[in-house]
Amino acid sequence: MAFDTSYLYFRAFFGVPATFRSPDGRPVNAVRGTLDFIARLVEQYSPDRFVCAWDDDWRPSWRVDLVPSYKTHRVIEGATQSVEIVDDDLTIQVPMIRDCLDALGIPVVGVAEHEADDVLASLARQHDGQSLVVTGDRDLFQLVGPDTSVVYVARGVAKHELVTPEVLATKYELAPDSYVDFAVLRGDPSDGLPGVKGIGDKSAATLVNRYPSLEAMVEAAIDAGSGMSPSMRSKLLADVDYLARAREVVTAVDTLALPTLEATPADEARIAELTETLGLGGSMGRLSALISRRAAHTGTN
Repeated sequence: MAFDTSYLYFRAFFGVPATFRSPDGRPVNAVRGTLDFIARLVEQYSPDRFVCAWDDDWRPSWRVDLVPSYKTHRVIEGATQSVEIVDDDLTIQVPMIRDCLDALGIPVVGVAEHEADDVLASLARQHDGQSLVVTGDRDLFQLVGPDTSVVYVARGVAKHELVTPEVLATKYELAPDSYVDFAVLRGDPSDGLPGVKGIGDKSAATLVNRYPSLEAMVEAAIDAGSGMSPSMRSKLLADVDYLARAREVVTAVDTLALPTLEATPADEARIAELTETLGLGGSMGRLSALISRRAAHTGTN
């Protein structure tokens, strides 16, 4: 099981009351929520191994070079580098979350010049066995396949949806290998990807189910006798250059060289210290107990 860590702590920050504070007054709602989310899913799915993917670069320059609008709306105005707009009360909690994960012995993996999405894709593709990818990002539906399911938590961890190839086909009317093309066509305002003007979810799904690739769509758009409507032909031909660039941006890199995920014993003294100094209540203890039971049962971390 691989967790989209930043998605979890953003959701925790906005979903868990800000009244949760450490004894010295620091906010810890995102810390407690993230630990509780992980504990709930580990308890439900009992994975033999789990790992937290980290955003070493939340807005890689190579993606921005391809589509300059990529995540632009989330950059602090006037910043010389890609500095993300984040509430100060969350910013100070991110190192705390990392400290807690380290103390628990949970592997945290990030790769320079790549996002957590790329780490998740590489973890899933390179794992020999079944993989569960925990995220609220629909773009990672592209990873769904016989050996990979997405634990989709956009509506909350308690109300999450397990997205398998069958669910993707029946509920979303899409095949996993067509999801990237679908996402490119419809766009994603939350990531600064405009999509093809005039094409929404329904028409994007129709196109990817009719044509095997973006290239095939463009060929049909060029050919007046292809049977594609003049309106759709016009929309696609107006954004041909965007299609190829956006596809590279949307496609999660699944070939990253990842470190060996060695089992690391939990640091009980550090766990106790963080629980007390941060006022984490039972959040740290619940996850620690789950990890201890799983380690005793499987002999792994």
